[in-house]
Amino acid sequence: MSASSGALGIIMLDTTFERPPGDVGHAGSWRFPVKFRKVRGASVSLVVRAGGEGLVEDFIAAGRELISEGCSAIITSCGFMARHQRKLAEALGVPVAASSLMQLPMVEMTLGAGLRPGVITYDAASLGDDVFEACGADPSVPVRGVPSGGAFHALIEGSAAYDHAALEAEVIDVARKLIAEHPSVGAIVLECTNMPPFAQAISAALGLPVFDILTLGEWLFTSTSPRIFRGAEQSAL
Repeated sequence: MSASSGALGIIMLDTTFERPPGDVGHAGSWRFPVKFRKVRGASVSLVVRAGGEGLVEDFIAAGRELISEGCSAIITSCGFMARHQRKLAEALGVPVAASSLMQLPMVEMTLGAGLRPGVITYDAASLGDDVFEACGADPSVPVRGVPSGGAFHALIEGSAAYDHAALEAEVIDVARKLIAEHPSVGAIVLECTNMPPFAQAISAALGLPVFDILTLGEWLFTSTSPRIFRGAEQSAL
């Protein structure tokens, strides 16, 4: 058994904070080749709060560069880029998944009656109906964001050093509050692509499945670069 060739292209926001294993921007987070392309000027504020409309062509250009380097599928480093999912997919001509929130409809289908997914996000105030509708998801999905004065915001938009323990404690606290407010939540979807390093801890704390940009990226890339199974024709029935 082996993997076929190709790479997953990841269009990155213009940030400088530390990205540990598990983060979308760390090559070691992935079990296959990845290539990165940063969009200059694509700040968190512009993409998350201002909508990123003026950056779409730059994201398309970055995607085309990645495709020219052999990438067979494209994702982005910010879940709020869901707003431009359709434009990116139409322009790039390869499978594109701009946001982990695109998993919401599928996750909901996996849950039992009366259960639904819940979302943990970097910025709940900016996560409007437009983002969910662009993902084909129900805008009424339960959502809770990390605090604006907390560890995630201090790292991503401030100058704080990476503090794994503080970040983990913060996101687990948010997850527990989400469940307390919405007991019907049966799975968690992490909007923020900097949260997957804590997915295992969240799952262990809540006893729930957790979906994120890594689960989406692996699913997407595998569709364009399926594993090769040697000797399959000799398998016994």
